[in-house]
Amino acid sequence: MAFLIDREIAERVRELDLSFNEYGLDKYGISQKYLSIFHTILGRAYRHYFRVECTGLANVPAQGRALLIGNHSGGLPLDAGMVLASMLLDHEPPRHAHSMVEYFAQHWPFVSQFFNRIGQFTGLPEHAERFLREDRLVVVFPEGARGTGKLYKDKYQLVRFGTGFVRLAMRTQSPIVPFAFIGGEEAIPTMFHMTRLAKMIGAPYIPVPWQILPVPLPVKCTIHYGAPLFFEGDGAESDEEIEKHVEEVKDAIRGLISKGLEMRR
Repeated sequence: MAFLIDREIAERVRELDLSFNEYGLDKYGISQKYLSIFHTILGRAYRHYFRVECTGLANVPAQGRALLIGNHSGGLPLDAGMVLASMLLDHEPPRHAHSMVEYFAQHWPFVSQFFNRIGQFTGLPEHAERFLREDRLVVVFPEGARGTGKLYKDKYQLVRFGTGFVRLAMRTQSPIVPFAFIGGEEAIPTMFHMTRLAKMIGAPYIPVPWQILPVPLPVKCTIHYGAPLFFEGDGAESDEEIEKHVEEVKDAIRGLISKGLEMRR
């Protein structure tokens, strides 16, 4: 399968701060080969289909832990894939980011194993905490499926955030790097959902965009990384204090969304 792997991407995968054994696996089962194939395919979409550009990459630490927190958009998790690609392809040095996968995806045949092989695990707090304590990057979309499930008429409007990410950041003393993903709403402009079919396959929804087939349109996308936010505490603070910090993060993301939308005019 070597013909599927881009040499430049394979080299950047080798530069990652992951300890691969003689079989090309790290202690969590992340595969060097799978990562190289995945990012070769993802990289083509990142570079040539969505033509992604990033601002503020220097806000993501070159080493050490951080939580990357952003807006979820588009009927499919296009944004997550592009964030992962930006960390490997454009960040210096290249870094591997672990995104937290929705629970329902783990019940689909072969999907769970594939995600594990590329370092993406079920969104359990203990998974995220372990990676942060090992000084890794963790990507979280606090809107969850509510975010990707938004209709086009509600594009770039943040819905309710979960609060667990703030407690996690405080408990692990991790900086929060807010980001805005621009373009996902237009790439998959969801008009409505097929709820009955979604229930049959165990998904929260199936998006139906105006082009009918859920194949993303070749929309230029941008990712805007903001200044890190630090919150003092141990994560056991009152709900009121945690909610205050959540609003601070949301405000930062709103500002980055406004910046991104303004830049593309």
